[in-house]
Amino acid sequence: MLKSARKWAVAEAKAQLSALIDHALAEGPQTITRSGREAVIVVSAEEWERKTKRNGNLAEFFAASPLPGSRLRIQRPKDRGRGIKL
Repeated sequence: MLKSARKWAVAEAKAQLSALIDHALAEGPQTITRSGREAVIVVSAEEWERKTKRNGNLAEFFAASPLPGSRLRIQRPKDRGRGIKL
């Protein structure tokens, strides 16, 4: 089970980079702050891959949609949109 993420000031993160990495691997995402505000999150490569893994593609997403059999009717306005002033 993951412990709560720790917050690191930039100077502390720079001085203790190895410890920051160890904490990210053992405890989960670590937050680095700049001027007291959250700036970045450090995560393990394994977690990054898990979070950014794409499941299927857009065509598969639409093919699995329940909308084709729902008899949903979409009506669009008949206007041509706004004019653009150049």
